[in-house]
Amino acid sequence: MRLALSILEAEEAKWEARLGESPSWRTNAMRVIRHKAYQVARKRVQTALHRLLPKSEAALPSEVAQRIEQAGL
Repeated sequence: MRLALSILEAEEAKWEARLGESPSWRTNAMRVIRHKAYQVARKRVQTALHRLLPKSEAALPSEVAQRIEQAGL
């Protein structure tokens, strides 16, 4: 899960940097769609991580919390 989160973070950053760069509106629209898809995927991974935690734990383990913070969630 942590690896998936870091991959999604890298892909999202790559597409975020390219938003609005192209003179073509179609290319820019596709980049916005890809960027949003990575944001949704990252949120789903984060949700899966939360579901893996035992209900008795109110807080995330420090390593997981740190990775989520690095991903900007």
